[in-house]
Amino acid sequence: MRVNRRLFIKTGLATLAGSAVSAQTPKTDAKTATDPSSEPTKQSVHAGCLVDTTLCIGCRKCEEACTRNNNLPRPEKPFTDKTVFRERRRPNKDAFTVVNQYPGHPSPDQKKIELTHCKVQCMHCLTPTCVSACVVGAMTRSADGAVVYNKTICLGCRYCMVACPFEIPAYEYKDPLLPRVRKCQFCADFDKGTGANPACAAACPTEALVFGRRTQLLELAEHRLKKRPDRYVNHIYGRYEAGGTSWLYLTGRPADNLGLITMPGESPATLTEAIQHGIFKFGIFPIAVYSTLATLMWRNRKKEKKLDSPVAVPQEKKNDEGDKK
Repeated sequence: MRVNRRLFIKTGLATLAGSAVSAQTPKTDAKTATDPSSEPTKQSVHAGCLVDTTLCIGCRKCEEACTRNNNLPRPEKPFTDKTVFRERRRPNKDAFTVVNQYPGHPSPDQKKIELTHCKVQCMHCLTPTCVSACVVGAMTRSADGAVVYNKTICLGCRYCMVACPFEIPAYEYKDPLLPRVRKCQFCADFDKGTGANPACAAACPTEALVFGRRTQLLELAEHRLKKRPDRYVNHIYGRYEAGGTSWLYLTGRPADNLGLITMPGESPATLTEAIQHGIFKFGIFPIAVYSTLATLMWRNRKKEKKLDSPVAVPQEKKNDEGDKK
């Protein structure tokens, strides 16, 4: 294995960047990750959105409002075309939110309705793994809880895409010059610093989407659960999943029947941050990497010197040539 100077420098810079970011990444309290009530001061200002799948009619007004508000390209099929429900869709670089359709009643007391609809978008985690994985801070969590993206400092490493447990961030692979990571930003304008005010919630005609403070939305969800136990599954999806999310769901069917991914109560970021802190503690990892690279370069140079040195003539061969003369 030969290591040239360019590879040595490139690897060294990447190592320094990783160690610097890891050192700055705050450790996550396990209780905070699994119990939103453990940090009431911060939670009280966090924005959130409550999705009630028993009220969603699949009108796709939220998709249209999202496209318009974020200046996204309009889809080939109009938003009134319900044939898109024939396949399961995921958010992508051109659609930050999508609504999927599932056969079956929205809840036990809605037997006259034959189909259930469920909206999908970035969940804006309380302890976002994408933020933890980003080595340059292009992904950040704003004061109001929105997970936003800064394209001006993004390296395009796509670690956020790998890290996201909900498989949300998308990448502009077709843009060779300035590709971006694309996802819902809770309608937060990063450059202007404006807070979350989602266009999708404002456009919902049935109030299946309710925007507000997360603490208040949890109270609203609990009130609906107590008032209509016959309609809802006794679970608020997003309250604890992946350490808690800003988007919360009330469903009349098990959440995994509606494409909502089953998640543990602890954020994956707690594991990745623990690994990072362990690896980069006291600079052990950077020192080990530099030492290995230095050793490899020293060995390669030593081999090159041997190859470049003149070949020595054996002494016996020299004596034979003298006798012939």
